[in-house]
Amino acid sequence: MIRIVDLLNQQPVGETIEVCGWLRTRRDSGALSFLEINDGSCLAGLQVVAEESLANYATEVSRLTTGCSLRIQGVLVASPAKGQDVEVQATTITVIGWADPETYPLQKKRHSFEYLRSISHLRSRTNALGAVARVRSTLSFAIHRFFHEQGFLQVHTPVITTSDCEGAGEMFTVTSLEPAQMQGSAPFSGDFFGRRAGLTVSGQLQAEIFALSHSRVYTFGPTFRAENSNTSRHLAEFWMLEPEMAFCDLNGNMEMAEVMIKYLVKAVLAECAEDLELFDRFIARGVHKKLTRLSDRPFVRLTYTEAIAELERSSRRFDFPVQWGLDLQAEHERYLCEEVAQAPVIVTNYPKKIKPFYMRLDDDGHTVAAMDILVAGIGELVGGSQREERYDLLAQRMTEAGLDLDQYSWYLDLRRYGSVPHAGYGLGFERLVQFVTGMSNIRDVIPFPRTPGSAPC
Repeated sequence: MIRIVDLLNQQPVGETIEVCGWLRTRRDSGALSFLEINDGSCLAGLQVVAEESLANYATEVSRLTTGCSLRIQGVLVASPAKGQDVEVQATTITVIGWADPETYPLQKKRHSFEYLRSISHLRSRTNALGAVARVRSTLSFAIHRFFHEQGFLQVHTPVITTSDCEGAGEMFTVTSLEPAQMQGSAPFSGDFFGRRAGLTVSGQLQAEIFALSHSRVYTFGPTFRAENSNTSRHLAEFWMLEPEMAFCDLNGNMEMAEVMIKYLVKAVLAECAEDLELFDRFIARGVHKKLTRLSDRPFVRLTYTEAIAELERSSRRFDFPVQWGLDLQAEHERYLCEEVAQAPVIVTNYPKKIKPFYMRLDDDGHTVAAMDILVAGIGELVGGSQREERYDLLAQRMTEAGLDLDQYSWYLDLRRYGSVPHAGYGLGFERLVQFVTGMSNIRDVIPFPRTPGSAPC
């Protein structure tokens, strides 16, 4: 059996082939039926010509409807039809599975993404969501390829953790106890792990352990945040890419992140041209041009103070206030990269009060060696920093953040024993997929979105 994408690319005309897929459409013309099948390997379908001389033409082929699964045997021939190079002259058509036309929810018409979210077990069969799946797979593979070429070691950090990296208190608790068993001043002392544990919001802290023994590492996996936000930008379960580099400062961190983003964008441009054309035509006009420009131009760098000054000079009326010391909101981030720089922007040196405890304190004592990469249509795509490698300053920041130093003694040990400057960043994978596809809702770039009140499949 051969994939449709291979048939269309290799075009072994004259050969007898076998191909399987799902029926998109059937059109009858006299003594012929024209079937379009797709197996998910590419956007394009394969036309199959079925003559009424087939043994099961009257009993099965003429009854085929959208969604049926088929095995086709036949000869690949040059196609006289416009818009396709080859087609299959069927010698045998086997119906593997029927699809009831009265209840099958996908027909040859455009369905809203909101409707498709209600049938998440079938939506990957549509053109747009199928294309998203292929782009997502290409990006995932390109991430591993990039870091392998750069000499990074992949580390599998835990999904269950006792450390709240962001300190925001938005972790999902993992427990084997019933509510009535959670009593007293230490309600989790009798729990499975003997202490409170949760689903990870980041693998960064554990990745730092291996960065300080293997120099260059990355972790790429699911993370979880119990943030009760039902918007087009938030998920309760999402994937994070988090590289960590020893002997690296903020500048090296920014350079690595910029090179990586350009590498990933070029991979999609090279390997997903047909899918990008669909997004450019039907989802987000100009997305192909946007990606091409990003891969060819340097990112613009601004300090947080410079970014605030740009926003204050703007005649734009923002919904959220612009003031030094307040965090940038998505509307501010998009304005900076879409209208001020007209390119991706790297904002650095944020006020320490709005950033986590692990970020390295700048010499001014008021800002930290942080960086965010902002892109059009999304806002923040990457967030990172040089980590605080100085024991005393880190312990002070942790105390100010209200963290139990005993609980994080292992993290402080990394500063006691052979500490070095090191840096890293996190990239929200779904935001990257959104950026390269132009999809407006983050729920449509992950196969099975988990959001407040919703966890299908």
